Amino acid sequence: MTDRRLTLMAVHAHPDDEATGTGGVLARYAAEGIRTVLVTCTDGGCGDGPGGVKPGEPGHDPAAVALMRHQELEASCDVLKVSDLEMLGYADSGMMGWPSNDAPGSFWRTPVQEGAARLAELMRHYRPDVVVTYDENGFYGHPDHIQAHRITMAALEMTELTPKVYWTTAPRSMMQRFGEIMREFGEGMPEPDPAEAAALAEIGLPDDEITTWVDTTGFSGQKFDALAAHASQGENIFFLKMGKERFGALMGMETFVRVQDPTGATVPENDLFAGLR
Repeated sequence: MTDRRLTLMAVHAHPDDEATGTGGVLARYAAEGIRTVLVTCTDGGCGDGPGGVKPGEPGHDPAAVALMRHQELEASCDVLKVSDLEMLGYADSGMMGWPSNDAPGSFWRTPVQEGAARLAELMRHYRPDVVVTYDENGFYGHPDHIQAHRITMAALEMTELTPKVYWTTAPRSMMQRFGEIMREFGEGMPEPDPAEAAALAEIGLPDDEITTWVDTTGFSGQKFDALAAHASQGENIFFLKMGKERFGALMGMETFVRVQDPTGATVPENDLFAGLR
């Protein structure tokens, strides 16, 4: 152990992903004096434009959307007290199957080794003790999330660093409750068809396969406010409909799978930095 400040690096795909999946740990560890580094891979240009206009519709300007989302990301980082924000600046690829997947400059189209080399430079600079990203399916199959996973794991191989490495996940028990709450707040949302229900049931992991449960209840207000900072995407951020109290009750625990660990810390664990302090 040294006097060097402990560092967490979270690698995310789009502006607002930092708040949804890791807002609690970013806020909690910042409050504990840990350096928090957020790497956002894309510009978010396939998000909603003013008035909720969608990509491909008249009035949707990806460059203007990207600028707006950059400003919202900075506001979110201020709320979460993120120490350092790094943006790789790749073009948002949109959802799987969209024409934007193959657009020049899209993150999905970028060679993994190219993106990984840029991320490896940041890893060598910040020397993170903990790295967090998505699993190989990007949690739910979004191409930019999958690509963020790929470049993160490739970047780690390019460096001499041996941080603890985690993939974000969700317990299946929580996903079931989440589905019920979505219908409760969904203003008459119908029951999902069997295919959608089956797909939802496959997201996340059985509770006993989750290695790391971090209680961030005390920071759920910051997490909610960080999501609210992404106001342009409010139509897509279902959680904001809950209000802070209900949000905190549902989203106060952030869960991960530990996939690399040089410390030998036992699992299940309740701290990403277990074995490091």
